[in-house]
Amino acid sequence: MKVLILGGYGVFGGRLVQLLHDVPGLHLVICGRSLERAQAFCAQHRGRTLVEPLALDRADIGEALRAQRPNLVVDASGPFQDYGADPYRVIACCIAAGVDYLDFADGADFVFGVSTFDAAAKAAGVVVLSGVSSFPVLTAAVLRRMASGMEIHAVEGGIAPSPYAGIGLNVMRAVVGYAGGPVKLRRGGRPFEARGLTESRRFTVAVPGRLPLRNLRFSLVDVPDLLVLPPEHPAMTDIWMGAGPVPESLHRVLNLLAKARARFRLPALTPFSRLFYAVLNRLRYGEHRGGMVVSVRGRCGNRDVVRSWHLLAEGDDGPLIPSMAIEALIRKMLRGERPVTGARSAVRALELDDYEALFARRAIVFGFRDEDDSGTIYRAILGSAFDALPARVRELHAGSGPRRWTGSATVRRGRGPIARLLCARLGFPDAAEDVPATVTFAPVPGGERWTRTIGGKTFASLQSAGTGRDRYLLIERFGLAVFAVALVRDGPRLLFVPRRWSILKVPMPRYLLPTGACFETERDGAFAFDITIQAPLVGLIVAYRGTLQPATMARPAAHAEADRLP
Repeated sequence: MKVLILGGYGVFGGRLVQLLHDVPGLHLVICGRSLERAQAFCAQHRGRTLVEPLALDRADIGEALRAQRPNLVVDASGPFQDYGADPYRVIACCIAAGVDYLDFADGADFVFGVSTFDAAAKAAGVVVLSGVSSFPVLTAAVLRRMASGMEIHAVEGGIAPSPYAGIGLNVMRAVVGYAGGPVKLRRGGRPFEARGLTESRRFTVAVPGRLPLRNLRFSLVDVPDLLVLPPEHPAMTDIWMGAGPVPESLHRVLNLLAKARARFRLPALTPFSRLFYAVLNRLRYGEHRGGMVVSVRGRCGNRDVVRSWHLLAEGDDGPLIPSMAIEALIRKMLRGERPVTGARSAVRALELDDYEALFARRAIVFGFRDEDDSGTIYRAILGSAFDALPARVRELHAGSGPRRWTGSATVRRGRGPIARLLCARLGFPDAAEDVPATVTFAPVPGGERWTRTIGGKTFASLQSAGTGRDRYLLIERFGLAVFAVALVRDGPRLLFVPRRWSILKVPMPRYLLPTGACFETERDGAFAFDITIQAPLVGLIVAYRGTLQPATMARPAAHAEADRLP
């Protein structure tokens, strides 16, 4: 199979080649305006796939098709929002030559307009699929899975790339090109024209039981989903899709420029493309992780429901996701599974099961959440991961009323003066071996009070489920200090990972954030805890570990008296 890739040494084309490196019998022609860059890219290639460099301007595609005679053309160049007066030239030439075509198009109008070639493509026996990328293929697959159990009314979400992912110049041109410009979508059941990057929303990407991304700012982007997804779900009245690049400071600058363009009717911001491209690819800091979220409101039976889908990708695996849809289709074609002929958006090209098979080979995970506030704190935060915890851990956190657990614990304390002061101030227990331990749980408005008595010393905290920027985090208050903690399932252990903290509602520096190995598990049929609290510049403050079993709570006197009545 011979595949001609326009923009083959670019960001998306290059990642597609990387994903297909292990396929014998596949011949990839790496095309671009610069023969030197194509040759350099091919020289670095390692794998069983044959690669060949070719200097090609997309304007000469007709001649290249006659000379190369490929089985498939993949357009990975762009920007698809700015293809001039003849935006579909490559598609028309492919149909005329009888060559299948796929593209990475991210422009909503471009993808939506491809269907005008449907009759010609069918007559020529050619497959033409546009928008074969995360937007809209992955989004559409997620919505189809959700629609099997609900009627979808409103959709919102977006993609959060890793700050280390890198972004191509053509992608940057597309983004700044529509910043402040018209973006077509559906709102209130009617077609609506918003302005690109002038609207922002915040989301937390949180796969159940995994370390979530930090709460991020997403801004409206012009993607095919906005036009091609509503017809797939007739009851859909609203759709909104955004991107959450970091650093947020640069993101906000682009928001301001977009709003200025929209308000004062300024020309497109395309001349700033190289500046933003250079800055964004140099300001790289933070976690090397990315993600995606899709949140849906709708009806299930006779009740309103809110469900969400979350994806997390670690390290260098996240940037590969936009190229995986074309990878999957090429692998299917090699197995003889060719899509139905015709020209259309790729909205139905793949199912979520197809992606799951691709993700399984990499550090990419996803999961669904039912946004139901009626559950307990830990179930609300962990979602479906709660049910995978050990039985005793589930039992301790499943209760919603007053309860008490008893057992024993061993305590270590820090020896420094600051550690001793903090222990005395917060009531942490003295160092001891195998002393009695009791934890009582008392419901309070909005949360639950934990009172721990270990070796005769008592200290308490208030726990609640986070909201707003702390969504999907556990909030624990010790006096004036408030900690936002991620709950992470690690096999049979429930880990507590501090994410941020404040004192008197003033955010404190992350480099001073108290940390330590903290987890719960089950040991010999008992609930087991292992908590270590340490801080930078201080060292160990306190560490306590032990086991607990449920104790019968004494019934209130009024109920006891009632039990004695005839």
